[in-house]
Amino acid sequence: MKIRRLLAVWSAHCIKLACQLTGKQGATLAGKAALTIYPPILGELAKEVKQDIFVVCGTNGKTTTNNLLASVLEGNHKKVVCNRTGSNMLNGVASAFVLNAGFSGHLKADYACIEVDEASTVKVFPHFQPDYMILTNLFRDQLDRYGEIDTTMELLAKAMHMAPHMKILANADDSLSAFLALEQENPHAFYGISQQVIQKEDAREVREGQFCKRCGEKMTYHFYHYSQLGDYECPHCGFKRPTPDYDASQVSLTDGLSFQVGENTIKANYRGFYNVYNILAVYGAASMAGIPLSQFNRILGDYTPQFGRNELFEINDTKVLLNLAKNPAGFNQNISAVMTDQTPKDIIILINDNSQDGIDVSWLWDVDFDRLQNANAASITVCGKRCRDMQLRLKYVDIPSDLEPDIEKAITAKLQNGTKNLYVLVNYTGLYSTHNILKKLEGKKS
Repeated sequence: MKIRRLLAVWSAHCIKLACQLTGKQGATLAGKAALTIYPPILGELAKEVKQDIFVVCGTNGKTTTNNLLASVLEGNHKKVVCNRTGSNMLNGVASAFVLNAGFSGHLKADYACIEVDEASTVKVFPHFQPDYMILTNLFRDQLDRYGEIDTTMELLAKAMHMAPHMKILANADDSLSAFLALEQENPHAFYGISQQVIQKEDAREVREGQFCKRCGEKMTYHFYHYSQLGDYECPHCGFKRPTPDYDASQVSLTDGLSFQVGENTIKANYRGFYNVYNILAVYGAASMAGIPLSQFNRILGDYTPQFGRNELFEINDTKVLLNLAKNPAGFNQNISAVMTDQTPKDIIILINDNSQDGIDVSWLWDVDFDRLQNANAASITVCGKRCRDMQLRLKYVDIPSDLEPDIEKAITAKLQNGTKNLYVLVNYTGLYSTHNILKKLEGKKS
């Protein structure tokens, strides 16, 4: 055993402990230190995973899909390495492995489920080649960080070429993801929803993949689910939605979610149509890897959402739902989820513009905030560094809002004088701190 490898693992654990004691997350710092002390450590630990390594990529749904897949594997009594907090760049990925290694410097794991930022795949894959990639969707996200979607697709294509034996499970309903999978030499399969679920189409919604990536012609859509997801076909070159290998049918959004996959009925007490895709992706990936699914519904029922992905808090007599909303497609789906609850509610929206969020917040103008006029909201409060931008955006659709830059003060006020039904929607850098605030308040409940 190399002394530097032991030192890297021990240092990472010490950093994690120090961060816990000071109330900081510290996941990326532990991985950065480990890679600095012993650069080959990620590749060496990945080789000690006994069976398969899954990576999850895509604009929206990565964390939920990745963590739920890890829970399915753990529900089958497997030991899993997983970056559950969503630290998905190289340092965060390294941290997941080193913090699961023992003080002997070795890793005892059957599987790894690793969420990887799309632009970071080309930095992660030189360390290890995954066995499976789940590609959830490709939406416009943080243009100042990633550039146009074409840039993201080029990076993903390069990463797929680096791992030629990796099996890809892609979203058939997203023309961009489907095209990317079909254009590579990797083995691939698809998941999707072949029946129209939501009849009312919002023609104003921003749709990124309307033009054929193969020939540039505008595609014909038989129907949309949301954003550019739907049943599409190019009238010029014949590129069209591939037939899903894992197809959700009889989708119901009443009293949670339910749908059929083949002869199996899937049920979950989740809100939001987008979660059908997340669950279906997990089902497909587990099926491809030969993971037993006899306990799938039980595992769904036991699954606890992580860090602001439909994360529910009960604080005194108030129900608080925390959700991440970081781009137009994701925010519109969050609004749809809020709209399914017709009872009176308070809504808090936090918008930051730190580097991890993307400093360009012009994407707020692509979100259909006017729908909140019919959300039965008793109040809407805007918070964060760009709270005034958010307030202006709401003003343009004649929705009044209260200004409170401090998220803790906003939450406390609604716990004291609200409807007892609170939705908190935050973009990326507000997520961890808001989660900690809610956990603290939940711990103080009487």
